[in-house]
Amino acid sequence: MTDAQRTPTPIDTIADRWVDTLAELSPGLATYIGRTEHNGRLDDYSPAGHDRLAAAAADTLRALEAAETVDDVDEVTKMDLSAELGLHLDLHEVKAHLRDLNVIASPSQDIRAVFDLMPTDTVDDWSVVATRLAAIPAALSGYVETLRQGISEGVVPARRQVREVVTQIARYTSDTGFFASFVGEAAPAEGHLPASLARDLADNAGAARVAYDQLAAFLRDELAPTASETDAVGRELYELHSRSFLGATIDLDETYEWGVEELSRMVAEQEAIANEIKAGATVEEAVAFLEQDESRKLHGTEALQKWMQETSDRAVQELGRTHFDIPEPIRRLECMIAPTNEGGIYYTGPTDDFSRPGRMWWSVPEGVDSFDTWRELTTVYHEGVPGHHLQIAQAVYNRAELNSWRRLLAGSSGHAEGWALYAERLMAELGYLDDPADRLGMLDGQRMRAARVVLDIGVHLGKPRLDGTGIWDADYALEFMRRNVNMSDEFIQFEVNRYLGWPGQAPSYKVGQRIWEQIRDEAAQRGGADFDIKQFHMRALRLGGVGLDTLRAALREG
Repeated sequence: MTDAQRTPTPIDTIADRWVDTLAELSPGLATYIGRTEHNGRLDDYSPAGHDRLAAAAADTLRALEAAETVDDVDEVTKMDLSAELGLHLDLHEVKAHLRDLNVIASPSQDIRAVFDLMPTDTVDDWSVVATRLAAIPAALSGYVETLRQGISEGVVPARRQVREVVTQIARYTSDTGFFASFVGEAAPAEGHLPASLARDLADNAGAARVAYDQLAAFLRDELAPTASETDAVGRELYELHSRSFLGATIDLDETYEWGVEELSRMVAEQEAIANEIKAGATVEEAVAFLEQDESRKLHGTEALQKWMQETSDRAVQELGRTHFDIPEPIRRLECMIAPTNEGGIYYTGPTDDFSRPGRMWWSVPEGVDSFDTWRELTTVYHEGVPGHHLQIAQAVYNRAELNSWRRLLAGSSGHAEGWALYAERLMAELGYLDDPADRLGMLDGQRMRAARVVLDIGVHLGKPRLDGTGIWDADYALEFMRRNVNMSDEFIQFEVNRYLGWPGQAPSYKVGQRIWEQIRDEAAQRGGADFDIKQFHMRALRLGGVGLDTLRAALREG
């Protein structure tokens, strides 16, 4: 599918060197993209580590600004990498790292999660795991140093996030938690572990548990008393985070009003589908009716994993024949049950050489043992093909045109998650969600994403509540989500805590979808009768991950 190999340019060299710099300074990120040379290390989460990364970003930005572009590929690289580096420096300037603590994507989770992606097939692999486990106490100590500096400067996270992370850590460090289970199940494919390595793994995992418990004590005893009672971050910081997650600058007030309208439209669409499922039924009654249908249920995570894999394989096979050019390496997607119980569903991309394939992960909350296929079918399309996997793996594959930064690291949540929601709607248009129950499941997800736009902006900007009783806060947010999401209360509570602690991320899905649709409609208007939707999709995906402002500019000018 790719053309002849493009000759690398000076801008490609700068971008590739930035990937090398990130791999050196952020070994966890290196593991994510399949760079194994740093697998025995962890990031430096201390203030000095953050300063080194910011200085490297500034150096790279200066080099990029001085470089001349050679072709359209260079134009996109320069535009997008400059925006990302500048934003990194803006966030460092406002000391966002001093309050970097939330329930889903902060160093507390990142340090644990990197082990999910490490190879464990051989004795040598487990030896590297042992070395990285031994690095956890120092990494957490550096993180505490940063948070402690935040306390001294009055730059602190919300108390709610501190409290929830303490609860998460207790699950990590329990006798049945991640570290005990992870090393307890160590078994290389080639045979038994040497006794000395088994001892190292056990000792280092034990030290990691102690270090995490010490982090929890710091959070509980030092940070919580000084943490903010307010969940909202305010407009100035929110604008930076929104730009980070979208790769685009938006009118937040207009987007909030659009979110309210979009939510109403989703509700109306759901109500119409509910009537198809059961004549005269409300959405809640249709959901209750479907939840009693055993033919649409899966019991146990083993059944869930099998169904995910079969559904994904079928989508890859069929769409690869009809609507997308899917190269052979991309056709492999592994569906996994995550080793945690946090409630998230997520995707991790393939390594550069595809030796580790793209993976769809389901972190099933404790106590959840049954799953509704009508509710989750669209999730498989969202995370797999034509969603995240097609998008991200396509960029990795396109080495003929793209430098390593464009293939492996560039992009934004709005680009990726917006495409995934766009892909859900595309599957409906292609007939894969013609069953009213499956379509209701897709709309349930779309309604949730629209609700998140309203909630996230509403809370963090202190908007008036929709019922006119005051301004948005955590209690109203939870009540609002319970009214708009047909999922377990454990999931809803986790999700609301996520939005409160990760400002700007949740709206990037639906807002990203909106921008993708706007870009497609603009291209269709320009192309007229010659517009080819399949060609549009492939041209957009071949750009790799980019910010949405860059995507719009590149597709308009190309």
